[in-house]
Amino acid sequence: MPQPAGQNLLIDADDTLWENNVYFERVIVCVQEMLDSHGVERATFRACLDDLERAHIVTHGYGTLNFARSLVAAFERFVPPATDGASSARVHGLALGILEHPIELLDGVAETLAYLAARHRLLLVTKGNEAEQARKIEASRLAGHFSAVEILRERHEQNYRDLVARHALNPGRTWMIGNSVRSDINPALAAGIRAVLIPHPHTWVLEREDAAHPARVLELERFSDLRLHF
Repeated sequence: MPQPAGQNLLIDADDTLWENNVYFERVIVCVQEMLDSHGVERATFRACLDDLERAHIVTHGYGTLNFARSLVAAFERFVPPATDGASSARVHGLALGILEHPIELLDGVAETLAYLAARHRLLLVTKGNEAEQARKIEASRLAGHFSAVEILRERHEQNYRDLVARHALNPGRTWMIGNSVRSDINPALAAGIRAVLIPHPHTWVLEREDAAHPARVLELERFSDLRLHF
């Protein structure tokens, strides 16, 4: 049975409303192909890249610029010192090209948001580089469905508690909806609000985590399934 009208739905953006990580994965494959001729194992390169991104996030935050920085640094660890700078420049350009990619909404997103906005209060809650996320939100043309937009540097339990206080939300009627267990589900549950997981096949490896309380998570196959529950 659907939840009664008047719920507060906090909705993630990247890989929940539109495609995102798949573009990064395609660039990584291109760089791995460049390194094949140097005998570099793809899994070894990927592990190095993941470690560098994890370290750089602490200082530089999320977003394409940090990915580009980490990707070039990882690439340069595996090429001979005498390799000319054109290869590194190509890697950097491939990464920055993600910024030019048009927004691709996931199936059923626009129609589902229109339906939900007529019944509930929607807040867009994303994280990352503020300017980059703002550009994507504007390009998506979805902002009109939301009563507020929050672009956070990180999302953890205290962030969600702050959101509840800032927007005067009733925790018992508030749900975080997203594809990332690490950022969307576990910290939301820890903050005392409910959670809906909509898995995406290309969720970023650094966002993968086991659900701390799987029995408390509503898991749906696709975004449009929200209409069956809300």
